[in-house]
Amino acid sequence: MLMAHPAVLTKLLAQYDALTRLHAQDGGPEARQRLDDVSYTLCVATGTRDVDAALIAARHQLPGARPLDDSVLAVAQTADTV
Repeated sequence: MLMAHPAVLTKLLAQYDALTRLHAQDGGPEARQRLDDVSYTLCVATGTRDVDAALIAARHQLPGARPLDDSVLAVAQTADTV
């Protein structure tokens, strides 16, 4: 499988974070389209089918990622409470 360059993933994660913090999903058509585009690109770059999985995969592919980062622990905690 091809892997995206860490610089590309870092840029995509920063864009996604900025758009979600600005509530782009509730904004105008251009803002929603940009969020959709970044989400889709993250999925393609990480070989995933949904943005939540793409975010986790992208963070794990970055240099310095810990084997058990916050995203893995959050999933484990959720599973424990179910």
